[in-house]
Amino acid sequence: MRTAIWAGTAVAAICGVIGFTVWKVYLDVPENAFAQCNGGASSAAIGGPFELVNAQGETVTDKDVITEPTLLYFGYTFCPDVCPLDTVRNAEATDILVERGYDVTPVFISVDPARDTPEAVGDFAANISDKMIGLTGSPEQVEAASKAYRTYYKAHTDDDPDYYLVDHSTFTYLTFPDTGFAGFFRRELSGEQLADEVQCFLDAG
Repeated sequence: MRTAIWAGTAVAAICGVIGFTVWKVYLDVPENAFAQCNGGASSAAIGGPFELVNAQGETVTDKDVITEPTLLYFGYTFCPDVCPLDTVRNAEATDILVERGYDVTPVFISVDPARDTPEAVGDFAANISDKMIGLTGSPEQVEAASKAYRTYYKAHTDDDPDYYLVDHSTFTYLTFPDTGFAGFFRRELSGEQLADEVQCFLDAG
């Protein structure tokens, strides 16, 4: 009986090793690939599929948007200060990385679908960077994307139905097309600091 248990355990262990090896080889995901990087890498389930609407009014998915390393930011176009500063910082980091030979796309996802039409997010993104993609959607689509990235937002429509503010988280998320979420970054970083930290992930990944 003990021999059978030991044999079963050994087979399970061998299968586990083989499975892990196949996962690493064929998906090319090295163990602790980003351990040396300073971004807020997390083992939590962050990121995932989403369906939103782009500036042209077309419904797009994460597969359509995240075609290269991507910096995702959740905010809103009526934001008086934080969102413009953060998205400009992300665009600056993107430009620095391009100068260093890295292709990165900055993306702005609205958490204010009631006011942020496709045209509004398109204009906002275009004013920040020619490369930035602006996305909005229905309340349900925006909520699903926010939940996927574990972001927070709350619109204070009771204060003023037209000119209300929206509380929201201010992290920027680095996502890869094949392997998904890699790390998140706080808004205190400068454009050059963000570029340096993102580059660590790009080199490691």
